[in-house]
Amino acid sequence: MRQGLRLVIVLPAAALLATGCATRDWVRETLGKKEAELDQRVTSESQRVDKRIAEEAQRVEGMGFRLAETGTVALGARDRADAAFAKADEVSSRLTRLWDARHQRNLVETVQVRFGFDRWELNDAAQTALLTLIKELRENPRLAVDLEGYADPKGTFDYNVALSQRRVEAVRRYLVDKGVALPRIHSVGLGPLLDGGQPDEQKRRVTVKLMVQPD
Repeated sequence: MRQGLRLVIVLPAAALLATGCATRDWVRETLGKKEAELDQRVTSESQRVDKRIAEEAQRVEGMGFRLAETGTVALGARDRADAAFAKADEVSSRLTRLWDARHQRNLVETVQVRFGFDRWELNDAAQTALLTLIKELRENPRLAVDLEGYADPKGTFDYNVALSQRRVEAVRRYLVDKGVALPRIHSVGLGPLLDGGQPDEQKRRVTVKLMVQPD
């Protein structure tokens, strides 16, 4: 009787023990699956985040490269602009120097060509004096000639200005006829001389200045 009672008690206990073991195994199995799923999700999320970080890093690197490239292009453009401005300044400075020096010529020789009263034709003495200058002009292409015409104060001012211009034109035409290039001749009629210290016959003249451009 007692043995039967023990058996009755032991069998449910064994069954309960077996059930408890099965429950622990199930719990462990379930927890293992959950942990595996969680690890997989964490790994997948971590990979996704790493990929996103890599993409952002690549994008930022690309932006940095483009910015660097743009900066290089901008620097090149600025250098070219600076070079162009420097060249323009150099050209402007050279033109300014040339313009400022356009009248900076050295006087080589002066000849006075005389005229009679109210006359503008060249006499033999005037032509002889001019032939000497023409020879020098032919031998030296750096030479040029300035002509300044004058008249005495007798008569009206306007008439004497025109007379001085006719005298200058007579000298200029003679030089051109003898082979002097027109651009090498600079002429102007200045009208009457009012200097009382000179006789009138000395005022009826064209002052011929032989000029040379300095090196």
